[in-house]
Amino acid sequence: MQPPIIGLTTNRLASTNPLAPNHGVSEAYIQAVSEAGGIPLLIPLGLPERDWDALAGRLDGILLTGGSDIDPARFNGTPHPRVYDVDPQRDALEMALVQRAVERGQPFLGICRGAQAVNVALGGTLYTDIADQVPGALRHDWYPDIPRDYRAHGVTLDPHSRLASILGTTRPQVNSLHHQGLQQIGRGLTVSGHAPDGLVESVELPGHPFGIAVQWHPEWLQDDPAMRALFRAFVEASAREA
Repeated sequence: MQPPIIGLTTNRLASTNPLAPNHGVSEAYIQAVSEAGGIPLLIPLGLPERDWDALAGRLDGILLTGGSDIDPARFNGTPHPRVYDVDPQRDALEMALVQRAVERGQPFLGICRGAQAVNVALGGTLYTDIADQVPGALRHDWYPDIPRDYRAHGVTLDPHSRLASILGTTRPQVNSLHHQGLQQIGRGLTVSGHAPDGLVESVELPGHPFGIAVQWHPEWLQDDPAMRALFRAFVEASAREA
């Protein structure tokens, strides 16, 4: 059996030359997918919409990566000065990829911004800044000058969830690198995990071959067998659907 091809969504990166913009992702995603047995393939931004479906059809699974904020206009969100680096092209592409994956049973995994993209694509909403909009919230924005593998808090998982079954625990300790979070949950999604302050940390799509999204960054926690198991389960599901 050929290894499944996993498409990784990309972010526009800062460039010293405005005439030479860059797209990319953290190497941690690439390594995590590769170690799990998949072939990572970066999905570029700027593709014409007519090519999106053809591209997605050549992928066995889609990993929606972290990055900058989703435009609040997409979910009638409250504007906030901390919203940064909105990229309409990325928003549009990721919404289309999620909707296609749901409709066609294509495995997908959302991470941090990726979890938010999954939720918004299915009609959900976001807190545009947790610290301002969630009274009593924990600190969730442990960046930029903090190790990305710092375990900021625990997550309580539904013991009957697919995610708990994959991780082999209902109380993972996770890193936390986000200032936005899931508010109203999108169509068809079920909540599978919460932070100690009640903020939603994971959702999944029942009945789908693999539809899971987490608010933390498991690619930076590959010293933890549970987090390696998440990538392995995603890649294995993608191989079955290939």
